[in-house]
Amino acid sequence: MSSRSMPRIAGLILGIFVMTNGSAGADALKDEIVPTGKLRVAIAVSPAGGAFWSRKTDSGYAGVPVDLGREMAAQLGVPVEYVVHNNSGQIVDAAGKGTWDVTFLPKDPEREGRMAFGPIYEVADATYIVKPGSSVKDFATLDQPGVKVACVNNTTTMRGAIAHLKNARVTGYQTYDEIFNLLKNGEIDAFALSRDQLNAMAKQIPGTRVLEETFKQTVTAVAVPPNHPQALAFTVKFMTEGIGNGTLRKAYDNNGLKDRPVRTQVK
Repeated sequence: MSSRSMPRIAGLILGIFVMTNGSAGADALKDEIVPTGKLRVAIAVSPAGGAFWSRKTDSGYAGVPVDLGREMAAQLGVPVEYVVHNNSGQIVDAAGKGTWDVTFLPKDPEREGRMAFGPIYEVADATYIVKPGSSVKDFATLDQPGVKVACVNNTTTMRGAIAHLKNARVTGYQTYDEIFNLLKNGEIDAFALSRDQLNAMAKQIPGTRVLEETFKQTVTAVAVPPNHPQALAFTVKFMTEGIGNGTLRKAYDNNGLKDRPVRTQVK
C-alpha cells in the first residue's frame, strides 16, 4: 500500500464507520478519543517556539499544537484541556498512562513503537549552536574529545546527535531553559536543536554561532496513544484536511511563523 494513500483510506474507514453506525459510531469515536469529555492535548512548554514547542502566556498557553488542539476539540464538539510537559520525551513516556488523548510532536522509529502517528506537518533541519567565543567552525571541529554537547533529554534530536557525534559527549537535560542558560554562561560547548530555533537563540545570546551543516531532518506529526484506531483515523483526517484548507498555515501565522514555509510529508 502506498504511504500516500493512508489519509484517504483512514478518512474513508472513519466515514464508513460513522455512517454505518450513526450516532452510535460517533459516540464510539468520542469514547475513544475523549474518554473524559474533554480533548486532552499533550504539549511541551518552553520559550523555544517553532512548530512543536508551546509557551505559557498570561491567559493560558499559545503555540501551533495549542491552536491545532483547540480546532480539533471544536470539530469534536468538546472542550480542550492542555496537559503540560517539559519535553517531548515526557509526552511519549505518558503515552500508555491514559493522561492525554492527542499530541503533536517529533517522530522517530523509537517512538513509532510506542504510539500511533498521523501525517507529518513539519520538517526541520537539525544542527548545533556553539557557545560565545567558540573556535568550532563545523561538524569536524565540534566532534572532538572533551567537547560538551547538550540536547533536550530523550528526544529525536538527542538520539540523532548521539548517532552523529563519535567523540564529543552528548548530555540530555530536561528543559530548554536549562540548556539556554548553560550555553549563555559558556558551561557547554554546543546545543543541538532545529536550525530555525537555534537561529532565534543566536539573536538572544551574542557571540553564539549556528553551524551551517545539517546532521538530521526532524519531522513533527500528530499522534495518539497506542490501540486507538478510531482516534487515529479521526486525527489523520483532521490533519490532512488542515494542511489543505489553511488551518495549519493559520496556526503558523498566529504563532510567529508567518515567514516559515509549511513543510509537510503527507502519508
